[in-house]
Amino acid sequence: MIELNINKVFPSDFINQILCGDCLDVMKQIPDESIDLVVTSPPYNLRCSTGKSFRKNSSGRWNNAAILKEGYSHHSDNMPHADYVLWQHNVLTEMLRVLTPKGAIFYNHKGRVQGGKWQDRSDILAGFPLRQMIIWYRKSGMNFNAGYFVPTYEIIYLIAKPQFRLADKANGYGDVWTFLPARNNPHPAPFPEELAERCIESTNAQLILDPFVGSGTTAVACVKAGRQYIGIDHSPIYCEMARARLASKKWNTQKQA
Repeated sequence: MIELNINKVFPSDFINQILCGDCLDVMKQIPDESIDLVVTSPPYNLRCSTGKSFRKNSSGRWNNAAILKEGYSHHSDNMPHADYVLWQHNVLTEMLRVLTPKGAIFYNHKGRVQGGKWQDRSDILAGFPLRQMIIWYRKSGMNFNAGYFVPTYEIIYLIAKPQFRLADKANGYGDVWTFLPARNNPHPAPFPEELAERCIESTNAQLILDPFVGSGTTAVACVKAGRQYIGIDHSPIYCEMARARLASKKWNTQKQA
């Protein structure tokens, strides 16, 4: 089910909305240089893996995780690798197009072991203005393969246009951020609100886009920081999840503007 109507008008039908549709199709309706910041975490395509990181009949914390068994709602997370790289390259190209000259992308991703060898995401990021890699130390992970240690971090790639600058004193945070994984979230792969808040509050951006908004974490962080958001997701289930979460305001409001 795709809700997005081609007759929607930017910005009135986009700002502070959760839009259900293919992110490439939706972003093509956003004018050039109209978004201040992108904060997002795409599907990692981890079910297309030879590293045995996912095992359907495992015990413990991950045994009933929906993403291990079925992928995401409306996305299997099991694309041929070349197709996945092309998709993400196209998505990043659209993100960069809609950014203002002072804009940047916080792109949360992770590497994996594939065929016994470490595979980073350089094939996706090739050609983009990567300014910095921030380590998100999450203190936990999963690994059913005795050939390598449990991974406990992910990477936030800061892809920035030349005029991008951090907010005053934000550079003092450093490039290793420690946040525990999100808890009590029905989405199969959410990132914590604190991570999204750090990205947003480290900039002066007023309009933030998340083309893989999932359960709405980036949108919630925007509301708490007094910023505007545009959230996109292909899954109508996650879109409704995000809308309900925003409407309920059952989240930490200590920093809410």
